Amino acid sequence: MNLLFNIIFFILQTVSYLYTVIILLRFLFQLVRADFYNPLSQAVIKLTNPLLIPFRKIIPGLYGFDLACIVLALLVQIAAHQTLWMLSGRGFLNPAALILGSFISLISIIVDIYFWGLLIMVIASWIAPQSYNPAMLLLRQLFEPVLMPLRRILPPQGGLDFSPLLAGMILFIAKDMLVPALTRTLMAPFA
Repeated sequence: MNLLFNIIFFILQTVSYLYTVIILLRFLFQLVRADFYNPLSQAVIKLTNPLLIPFRKIIPGLYGFDLACIVLALLVQIAAHQTLWMLSGRGFLNPAALILGSFISLISIIVDIYFWGLLIMVIASWIAPQSYNPAMLLLRQLFEPVLMPLRRILPPQGGLDFSPLLAGMILFIAKDMLVPALTRTLMAPFA
């Protein structure tokens, strides 16, 4: 029975994580005004529309931010955290702890998206520079607003762009130090 529980736990955790990634990608693509007609953008839109369209009727955008995407991603994480918590036999989570924990998960997932996207972009730039792959075009559009300010701090040297290295260090610090510190600080009252 323990093996079956572990399998179900893993599947629920993975599916909720991946769907949250897709929702957050849609939010980020809209934020950076990525190519709407890119095949990958269209796939993200088709995967998120069934749940997002009803939310948009209730939750309007604010100053160009698609709040419905954020609320949907937060609700997916809330449902996943509560379901996984209940599957482990611990009952219901404190609502405030559940919302805070889910919000911290969203921050962590956004950092993951940028970290893995940056890694893929850097490796692809070595293997196939100037590639016109639809995924690479989206990654460039997603990262350009992040890397541009870093290029002012650390301009390209001799044809080498070190801004992805600086961005990677910032993302590593965020993932391994800031997110855990935020988790400890915000979740301390609920421990």
